[in-house]
Amino acid sequence: DGEPVLLARSGGELFAVGNRCPHYGGPLNEGILVGDTVRCPWHHSAFSLRSGEMLRPPALADLPCWEVRERGGVVVVTGRRPSRGSPPNHEGSPAPASTHHQSNAPTSVVILGGGAAGAVAAETLRREGYDGPITIVDAGPSAPYDRPNLSKDYLAGTAPEDWIPLHPDSFYTEQRIELALGRRATAIDAGARRLVLDDGTTREYGALLIATGAEPVRLEFENPGQPVHYLRTLADSRAIIAAAGQARRAVVIGASFIGLEVAASLRARGVEVTVVGPEARPLERVLGPALGDHVRALHEQHGVVFRLGQTVAAVGDADVTLQGGERLPADLVIAGVGVRPNVQLAESAGLATDRGIVVDEYLQTSAPGIYAAGDVARWPDPHSGQPIRVEHWVVAERQGQAAARNILGRRERFDAVPFFWSQHYDVAIAYVGHAEGWDDVQISGDMGANDCEVAYRSGDRVLAVATIFRDQASLRAEVAMEERGRGRTAGAPDDAPRERATYRT
Repeated sequence: DGEPVLLARSGGELFAVGNRCPHYGGPLNEGILVGDTVRCPWHHSAFSLRSGEMLRPPALADLPCWEVRERGGVVVVTGRRPSRGSPPNHEGSPAPASTHHQSNAPTSVVILGGGAAGAVAAETLRREGYDGPITIVDAGPSAPYDRPNLSKDYLAGTAPEDWIPLHPDSFYTEQRIELALGRRATAIDAGARRLVLDDGTTREYGALLIATGAEPVRLEFENPGQPVHYLRTLADSRAIIAAAGQARRAVVIGASFIGLEVAASLRARGVEVTVVGPEARPLERVLGPALGDHVRALHEQHGVVFRLGQTVAAVGDADVTLQGGERLPADLVIAGVGVRPNVQLAESAGLATDRGIVVDEYLQTSAPGIYAAGDVARWPDPHSGQPIRVEHWVVAERQGQAAARNILGRRERFDAVPFFWSQHYDVAIAYVGHAEGWDDVQISGDMGANDCEVAYRSGDRVLAVATIFRDQASLRAEVAMEERGRGRTAGAPDDAPRERATYRT
């Protein structure tokens, strides 16, 4: 009926599942098999071939499944069958919560923050059969939405409004997830397991997940003549879109991933863009000099002008003045110079912090019953051997998934390899691993033709890999890092069963 089906053989068995990743529609036949799972080439979601079940985000829905029979040497895909955990009400919902008793489950779960970590944690609790009260407390007015799109297609005007919500409004009612929107927690009483909200009300909790994310670093200018926009929320993106409709020239302060994605989106809207940043080349600290220069060239090919090695001294009514005295015409100013984790609430509650909320390998904080996930959490990374904090959407979603399972007593170590993607016009950069520094950068392929793999190494160890249009190479690098990281902790009695490391294209 016109629906693509992936037919796969694993361990001598045949499986047939949907071939479109429910995240952004990635073609799964261009991914890889890992044991009896398939991984999406675009954003590294994983699915069970046996059941179609979504095993890890960023996808949030299961795959459809079909019956498969072999008759006389011919494989026949027959009727569609329900997948384990298939939604009863609309595509994308997890299964309805089971009503079986869970002796180790908390009486209730409160989640602070409705971003990637908080939203996926709530969904995972229901997928895992938790039937107690779940509340998401979020300061914003909107139900959870697809934040990466805010600087990419949505800001560029190529993504419709209905792409942005993660689920229809009915989802949260159906799944009995209370959304307390427009509310902030002002205090945590860890001993009494109680929250105080900014409206003066209190909330009791059996388990608490802090997923408060981060806030943009805001620049201080004396008497700015026009507002400086920042991009973190849906409201921020909409404000920039409205301003861009009246703007002819924009200055983007910061040659960061957000800054450059904003620059590309504004160029798609026909706005002239100048990017100002103190560094010698964009993204060099993360991607190295060669790939940083390549990203700059991509933007220059689309008309972006760079003023690097510069900072902004003043923002006027219709211009921006650089530290060296140059004045740039600007009727729209946007800053993307980094974020700071929202740790104030945790600090005031006496939780351990260190440039983030300190958690163990199970994402539990220093207080019993309180977990943290997402941009705010600093966790012991088994791949680098160091505690790290990472500001990636996919990492936050996977931490929300792991935190929810641990809230239910699963004792599941968080050992996912960090992954993110960044879109620059029609060029997507995929990055797996985490490298705060490296001894050597090895490049294979033709970067100028947007076909390359860049490995960041320390000695004989690959810390991270960035790829352009080499999706399978990115997936294989992720598998290799997973196996290496799991080798550090293998054999512990509470290790969860793992996928087999064999993979095939």
